[in-house]
Amino acid sequence: MEKKLITPPALEHALLEQKKSGDLLGRVLIRLGYISESQLLEGLAEHLQLPIVHMKQLSIDDQAIKKVPVRFAWHYRCMPVRLKGKRVTLAMSDPLQVRPIDDLKVHYGLEADIVLSTDAEIGEAIQRYYGVGADTVGEILEAAPGNGHGTTPSETTEEPVADLERMAADASIIRLVNQLLLEAFRARASDVHIEPYRDELRIRYRIDGILYNVPVPDEMRRFHQVIISRVKIMSGLDIVEKRLPQDGRIKVNVGNEELELRVSIMPSLYGENVVLRLLPINMLFHLEQLGMVPEDQKVLEQIIAKPHGVIFVTGPTGSGKTTTLYACLSKLNTPERKIITIENPIEYELKGITQIPVAPKLGFTFMEGLRSMLRHDPDVMMVGEVRDQESADITIRMALTGHLVFSTLHTNDAAGSVTRLLDMGIEPYLISSTILAFIAQRLVRVVCPDCKVVDPEPVVLAGASKEQVPTTIYKGKGCETCRMSGYRGRVGIYELLIVDNAVRKLIMQKVPAETIKQQLVGAGWKTMRQDGWQKVAVGKTTPEEVLRVTMDD
Repeated sequence: MEKKLITPPALEHALLEQKKSGDLLGRVLIRLGYISESQLLEGLAEHLQLPIVHMKQLSIDDQAIKKVPVRFAWHYRCMPVRLKGKRVTLAMSDPLQVRPIDDLKVHYGLEADIVLSTDAEIGEAIQRYYGVGADTVGEILEAAPGNGHGTTPSETTEEPVADLERMAADASIIRLVNQLLLEAFRARASDVHIEPYRDELRIRYRIDGILYNVPVPDEMRRFHQVIISRVKIMSGLDIVEKRLPQDGRIKVNVGNEELELRVSIMPSLYGENVVLRLLPINMLFHLEQLGMVPEDQKVLEQIIAKPHGVIFVTGPTGSGKTTTLYACLSKLNTPERKIITIENPIEYELKGITQIPVAPKLGFTFMEGLRSMLRHDPDVMMVGEVRDQESADITIRMALTGHLVFSTLHTNDAAGSVTRLLDMGIEPYLISSTILAFIAQRLVRVVCPDCKVVDPEPVVLAGASKEQVPTTIYKGKGCETCRMSGYRGRVGIYELLIVDNAVRKLIMQKVPAETIKQQLVGAGWKTMRQDGWQKVAVGKTTPEEVLRVTMDD
């Protein structure tokens, strides 16, 4: 009233509401929209002579976190900031609470110095410093025996199956697993790793191809078995079986996004290890999004417009081969074409395309699927992977019968794909007469646009000509948006080996991959590393990233 933030009628309205709810008057004023929480804190700070802090601007003391457990921070909605001897600085949004101060003294032998912060900032700090799911873990521990009621799994004893099923269906455990998935989705993670060790449960997210440790409360290790049980129930796996690997799938809604999770469970020394792959169900694929330079994209579009032949996309696991294949199929996905794929597993759904999953346990292998595909009158086919002579032979012979075929090979570069097929026993004349192109690729991380700065001491661009070396090279200095990594997102770097007359001649002579590469480079062919240098020149990535994923030319 003194600061003229509210009027007498507003105060009278708030007092009436307070009688009904029994809540603090300040909270009622905030809920009714008469004041903001920051205005309330300013008034309390002036009245009680307490400082206001902003949690994001503070450097939180690790010792304070270790001294004050998650269940205390969650229950009293307060955040330890600093520890000095037996005194802990405690951030609170309600400084008039006396119980947390008393409990700190009685149970932990600590005296409290109070500072003020908003409830939202304190909640974010608890999540950030105690870890993902800290509030839920605190809630479960609060309800455990000795703190009221309820049960919590032991970190050392083996729980009976019936108890694990009951706990996995508990609302708090469901919320805990959902929080792990939601945080992974918000962090743009492609995979979630849940890994038990002797004295901890480690959770890691793979973001832009790199694994990052996720902070979780120390108490999380007590919930390992029940988290695994919850995942098994969601994916329809055997909750009793803990000695053998299991694989499954889950469809979940995260925010406004529908995701399919690929679940892989593997037994390890200290319990079952879980990897969850996050796959958006409705994902659009366009050639323009691959990151190819315009001239390479134009060449690729010309190749996939051919009526028959084989196009191989090569690279190690996790290099984006499936995304490139799906982008090509999306470009060709028109009403006048019949497109069939055979995959293990199907990673993304493509509307208008017949996608066939293999089922080796039922005897339906790649080979069976390939033979059946030809009877379905396809125009375009995709084979998930060519891994042996038989699958390579059938894939190539499908092109001879007038089909356009896409597939993948695990090789280091485009030229090495020729040698790989020859090693499989494929005749040179079949390779030279059917294969249209080999596309080798890698994924490099993109410089974060929010913290992009000029690199004062850039790495030398090995193998780049004077014309290719840019005057300015950029890097990310690290910010909250990119988790202090300096990168956000990924883009592909490519080398396109078009099988023209010159290459056909080399294939027929069975020359080594290195010889093919040397002759192509001598004729002006662009390698994957040189494509990477082009991405560096336009500020998309850094030299370190290109060097990380490519070999010397």
